[in-house]
Amino acid sequence: MGKDVIVACDFSSAEATFAFLNKFTGKKPFVKIGMELYYAEGPAIVREIKARGHKIFLDLKLHDIPNTVKKAMAVLSNLDVDITNLHAAGATAMMQGALEGLTRPDGSRPLLIAVTQLTSTDQQSMERDILIKEPIDQVVMHYAKTAKNAGLDGIVCSPLEAGKVHDTCGKEFLTITPGVRFADGDVGDQKRVMTPAQAKAIGSDYIVVGRPITAAADPVAAYERCVAEFCD
Repeated sequence: MGKDVIVACDFSSAEATFAFLNKFTGKKPFVKIGMELYYAEGPAIVREIKARGHKIFLDLKLHDIPNTVKKAMAVLSNLDVDITNLHAAGATAMMQGALEGLTRPDGSRPLLIAVTQLTSTDQQSMERDILIKEPIDQVVMHYAKTAKNAGLDGIVCSPLEAGKVHDTCGKEFLTITPGVRFADGDVGDQKRVMTPAQAKAIGSDYIVVGRPITAAADPVAAYERCVAEFCD
């Protein structure tokens, strides 16, 4: 897969999801299905979106003992998603178990990426709540290297970290980056905003874009603009 824009379908129902996706009569966008939609609608929503011709990033962030994750990943692999993920904090044995579960009899599998530290975690909460004292950027890069050594394909990271991840883990190690806004868009409470073009320049492989597309007056035009800035 080359660079692509992944649209975060953070809807609470199949009805709302398909009302949005039905607007796309041309190119079918790569979509992210997260916990809210998956827990509301179950595997059927994944099968239906896949049947409509969309690539899917199933964002469930598994984190459990290796055998449980292995069995869960085998189930998710049967849904024929393109990317799925887990928490790197589950450690090497869990990540390797996940790869075993994901790999089909013919040797194919979805891409598997790791979440390092959640964007809601800062240095203070990391030290206070989970007793990790090292600087958070060092923790993220260590988790990235551990994920690569376990055989994973990449990590979720801030676009600001994408270049460093590639320097640390190689150009082929994928970076999937949320936190992208248009330069002339509403940045909300974001302190540091990166545009699609800036994310491209810094080396992001995939950008995940939610409200700038899903809440736009013309979602198809917003999506096409994103693709033009990031992929072309």
